[in-house]
Amino acid sequence: MTMTFEPFTPAGATGEQRQYDGRRRASEPAAAPAWDEPSRWNEPASDPWAEPAPPAQRRFQEWEQPQQQGWVEDPQWQVPQQRQPQAPRWHEEVAAPVVAEPEPEPEPRRSSVGGRIKPLVIGVVVLLLLVAGWQAYRIESMSDHNQSLASGLAAEKDRTDRLEQQLAGVFDPEAVSSKVLPSVFRVRAGSFTGTAFSVGRKAKANESNLMTNYHVVAEVWTDGGRKVSLERGSTRITATIVDVDKAKDLALLHADTKIAGLATAPATVKPGQQVVVVGAPLGLDDTVTTGVISAYRPDDTDGPTIQFDAPINPGNSGGPVVNATGQVVGLATAKAKDAEGIGLAIPVKTACATFTVC
Repeated sequence: MTMTFEPFTPAGATGEQRQYDGRRRASEPAAAPAWDEPSRWNEPASDPWAEPAPPAQRRFQEWEQPQQQGWVEDPQWQVPQQRQPQAPRWHEEVAAPVVAEPEPEPEPRRSSVGGRIKPLVIGVVVLLLLVAGWQAYRIESMSDHNQSLASGLAAEKDRTDRLEQQLAGVFDPEAVSSKVLPSVFRVRAGSFTGTAFSVGRKAKANESNLMTNYHVVAEVWTDGGRKVSLERGSTRITATIVDVDKAKDLALLHADTKIAGLATAPATVKPGQQVVVVGAPLGLDDTVTTGVISAYRPDDTDGPTIQFDAPINPGNSGGPVVNATGQVVGLATAKAKDAEGIGLAIPVKTACATFTVC
């Protein structure tokens, strides 16, 4: 856009001087304006000794200095022309509106806290996975260990059972005698003596059931008596004959005193089993002898019979024949005359079936 400049008019200039529009002649070379050169207003006069001109005259001379150079027309012939403002050249000067490109949206700033938390979470997850793996390994190891322990315990149980079976076969007459003797008594029935023992768990409170041979109490029973005496050391107990079986040579006694009953063996004896015979041979109470089962004879004329080799004598009749575990297997009944080591016993199963007190 072309701009209109107001003519430069020095302060204090005359009217003609104010009409100067500052244009140069076309035939004259362009010279730098006076105001582009060092200021001439403050230069000293050319003649330092000359008297200074009056202010008006000095200003006039300075103003006219350019006329002496011949590049300014005489102001008296010059009619100042006022330039009319020109319409702006919109097609040249006014630039088309520039559409600013949209600035790219700034990327969201990542939170430093989130950046620190993410590795921490990953670390925690990895740690948990490691712990879970370790726990699974430990559980699997413990499971294997438990299986090994279970196998070991099963093997140990089998070994214990075998040992128990072996120990059951180990014969300890002392232990058996200690267990059996408190339940065994000497029986005095008239002029006869024999042996009786408490059996079973069916007796009432403070009562006992005892077994012996019929031939031990036959004299009293035949005479109509029912009372017999049970003796052991200094102990004396009166018992009553409550039932007899002459054919089987069995008798059942009842005492009003609590006597520990012996257990009976459920199985049938076998040859070779070790036994203890407890009784009062020749009236000697608390006598113990040992031996083995020589034979089992189920088809004898008088019924099933157990043969054993433990020594017995008169007075052992009715005494218990006990196996290695302290269970009664039979009642000692007789011995062979003029022979050694041949004793006979009635199976306890026969007695229990006869009196139903076991």
